[in-house]
Amino acid sequence: MASEVFFTVCFRMANPPQALKSEYTFRPAILHGYCRRRVKDADYPGIVPDAEHTVRGTYVTGLTEANLVKLDFFEGSEYDRLPVKVKLLEKVGDDKGEGNVEGAEVETSTYVFKDKALLEDKEWDFDHFRNERMKHWTREDYCFSGGEPVDARGKHGLHDQPWRTEGMQRAVASGSS
Repeated sequence: MASEVFFTVCFRMANPPQALKSEYTFRPAILHGYCRRRVKDADYPGIVPDAEHTVRGTYVTGLTEANLVKLDFFEGSEYDRLPVKVKLLEKVGDDKGEGNVEGAEVETSTYVFKDKALLEDKEWDFDHFRNERMKHWTREDYCFSGGEPVDARGKHGLHDQPWRTEGMQRAVASGSS
C-alpha cells in the first residue's frame, strides 16, 4: 500500500504533517511465495500464494489497533489478513527485482485475496496505479469519517463499498470520491 493511501485510509489526508508521518516507517520489502495480480474490473491488486513468484511491497511500523481496524475495513471481505515473513530490502533494484539486496527477515501480516477466480492473469502495475489511479484513492473527502466509509453522497456504511472500483467510478462521475 502506498503511504499516501495508508494516510488517507487512516487519517483522511494523503500528505499529513511531518509530526504524524514520523510515527510510522515505510520500508521496501519482498514477500516470497506470492504473486500480485490485478483484480478484474478494479484499480487494486490481490496477492495469492504462488511458490514461483515474489511481491515487492512495503513493511510499515508504528501501526496502532485503530489503524488496523481501518485497514481491515478498507480491505473488506475480499481479503484475509494473514501472518507472513518478508525480507526487508537494503537496496531496491528494478521492476523485475534485478539488483534487489535482501536484508533481515521480519514477521508481519498482509492482506491475501480470497478468490483467485476474480484475478486477471497479468501482474498488477503499481506505476500505472500511482500515475493514473491513485488520485482517486487519496482524496481527503473520500474514505472514512468517524471510522466508517463514506460514499460520494456522504452516506455511511457498507452498502455501496465506495472504496472499491465500482463505487469509485460513481464517485468520480459525481465529482467527488
